[in-house]
Amino acid sequence: MLMEMIKSLELYELLIFIAIGLAILFFGYRIKKIAFFIIWFLLGFTLMTYFMPTINNLVPDIANNDIYQFLLPIAGGVLLAMLGFTIEKLCVGGICFVLVMMTTIQYFGTEMSTLAIGAVIGIVMAGAAVALMKPAIIIATAVAGSYALTLAIFAFVTSLSFETYYWPVLIGIAAIGAGVQFLTTKHVS
Repeated sequence: MLMEMIKSLELYELLIFIAIGLAILFFGYRIKKIAFFIIWFLLGFTLMTYFMPTINNLVPDIANNDIYQFLLPIAGGVLLAMLGFTIEKLCVGGICFVLVMMTTIQYFGTEMSTLAIGAVIGIVMAGAAVALMKPAIIIATAVAGSYALTLAIFAFVTSLSFETYYWPVLIGIAAIGAGVQFLTTKHVS
């Protein structure tokens, strides 16, 4: 669903998406407040996009109104972005938790037992992230930037198999971004 949305973006929108992804990938720790705002916006937007079919089923007026279809994901993004901008430790823990839950939903489904296992793993990852703040920020921003760039790559290169290359591309780009951030922020606290 998200991939279809990315493919439907205009070229200038996709280029902005790529620029934001690159900034977060390579400079996430240095611009952490801005990066947190952007990451939380993208997470809120994505989660709201996942919940839109449920909302449409529950409230038919929303399903029939294009303005709600457009504004609700943006509102979800803005609400989470405001939270992420203000509370750093909660933000880092929350990013890790939400990324685990998004991965759980996307690849393993939405059954209650699956969500419970994903939530436990997410809580453990969030706790580890808060305990290791600087490395967690670098890795979380590198993964978030990598996620944006990976989606953009698959939007541009439609002949590339999403199922085959998604994880290798995501992990490879994240590793490069994290490496650059670790090297360039050695003396930055």
